[in-house]
Amino acid sequence: MASRDPPVTSYAPPDVPSGVALLLTIPFAFFLPELIFGFWVWILVAATQVANPLLQGWVMYVSVTSFLISLMFLLSYLFGFYKRFESWRVLDSLYHGTTGILYMSAAVLQVHATIVSETLDLKNYYINTAASFFAFVTTLLYILHAFSIYYH
Repeated sequence: MASRDPPVTSYAPPDVPSGVALLLTIPFAFFLPELIFGFWVWILVAATQVANPLLQGWVMYVSVTSFLISLMFLLSYLFGFYKRFESWRVLDSLYHGTTGILYMSAAVLQVHATIVSETLDLKNYYINTAASFFAFVTTLLYILHAFSIYYH
């Protein structure tokens, strides 16, 4: 007698590990550094006196939004939500590529805010310099993640 239930199919890529082993494979190992360095960007920008609210507002928007969406991506990989969709890898690559471009614009604006803050207060200048450094490192991590997930 034949079964009437359709076969259960999984659209997950076969080479995605599960659990903590996910954080040890190359495309997915970028999640934690992205979150940590992105966290430092918005903490350092929030710790300064804002010299130009429009510039640093964009930096805060990009860094906080990217942090939250990347955290949701990480949790979706850890809990296995990606297994339901066929195009999950494309979505992940597009998100990280777009975020890399947005982070590059935020990093350049943060450098401009750093240059402006040099004449105002030396303490804020040093904090803005650290935020600029972390913004460029985070940009690099997002771009590396986008290319590695695309070519993986």
